[in-house]
Amino acid sequence: MGFLRIRTTVDERPGRLASLAAALAAKGGNILGLSVQTDVDGTVDEFVTDIPAGAEAVREALEAAGGRKVQVVTATAHELTDEPTRVLLLASRLRMTPWRLPELLGELLRADDSRWVYGAEMSDLPDPTLLTVPVAARRAIRVRRAELPFTLTEAARAASFVRLAQPPVEQSGADREITLSDGVEVEVRPLTRLYREAVRDLHDRCSPEARRFRYFTSMPVLPPKVFDRLCDRTHGQSIVAGHDGQVVGLANLMFTPDPGIAEMAFLVEDRWQGRGLGTALAGMLVRQARDLGFAEVRATLLSDNVRMRRLLISLGATLSYTEDPGVVEARLAVGVMATASPS
Repeated sequence: MGFLRIRTTVDERPGRLASLAAALAAKGGNILGLSVQTDVDGTVDEFVTDIPAGAEAVREALEAAGGRKVQVVTATAHELTDEPTRVLLLASRLRMTPWRLPELLGELLRADDSRWVYGAEMSDLPDPTLLTVPVAARRAIRVRRAELPFTLTEAARAASFVRLAQPPVEQSGADREITLSDGVEVEVRPLTRLYREAVRDLHDRCSPEARRFRYFTSMPVLPPKVFDRLCDRTHGQSIVAGHDGQVVGLANLMFTPDPGIAEMAFLVEDRWQGRGLGTALAGMLVRQARDLGFAEVRATLLSDNVRMRRLLISLGATLSYTEDPGVVEARLAVGVMATASPS
C-alpha cells in the first residue's frame, strides 16, 4: 500500500467525480482527501489516496474514466493532516514570524523552493511549475514545484497568505467615493432594495445598445425577480454608483456553481461611459472577489462590445470565443492581484 497525490482536470458534467472515485476504488484505492480547484483549463480534482496500484496504472484508470492531464506523485502520511487546520497553523506561525514569509509560503504550497525576487526578476515566466506572488511594487516571492503545476486556486491561496504578513490597509468595501478622470466624484454603495426605483430610472436612461451589451437584449425594464436576485447577498454582491441623486452605474459580482469562480457584469449610463467609472467598478468587484476567496472572475460579453473588451484586457483578463461566435468569455485570475499597498 502507498500514498499518492493525484490531480486530474475534469469536464463539468454530472457524475464525473463519481466515475473518478469508482476508477480509484477499482484499483483498491481508499480516498483519504479530496479538494476541487479552479485552473485555466477547467476544474481540477485532487485526491490523496492509499492505493496498492502503481502510478501508471492509476493514471490509465483515471484517463479511461474521463480525466484529463492526470498527474500522480508520491505522498506521505504527513500530508494527511486536516488541510484547514494545517493552513491555520501556518497562518499563526506567520503572524509570529512574518520575516519567514517565503519559507512558510513554500510550506503552504508544498513547494520545492520559495525565495524572494526583485525588480526585473518578477516578470511572469511561461512555466506552470513557477508561481510569482507579488508582495510590494518591486518585490515578490517566487515558488517552484516541479511535480505538480500550480492552479489558479493555489495562486489565490498564496495571495491571501501573503496579505497576512502585510500591514493593515483600508478595507476595499463598496461604501466609498471615487474620483473619475474628469474630476467628478461618484459615490459607490452596496445595492439594496431601496434603489429599486433608481435602478429602474437608470435602465430608462440607458440606450438600447448599452442594455444589449449588458443583458444580450435591449431589455427596457429590469424584471423585479432579477433585481431581487441582484440584491440577495447569498447569490452575489452588487454595487451602485450614484451622482446628484441618480444611479449612474450598476455592477454585479455573482456567485456560480463552479468552485472558486465568480462572474461580473456592468451597466453604465451612456453619458458616464469613457470617464473611468466602469474601470473603477470593475476593480472594486475584483477586489471583492479576492477578499471572498475566489480564484477567478469571469465575464461573458458580446464580441462587438469593444469598450468592455478593452476594460477587461486592461485588468489582465484573457479573452476567448465561445461556441457562439458572437459571444466572448473573459477570464481574470484573482490571486495574482495581491499588492502591498491599498487597492
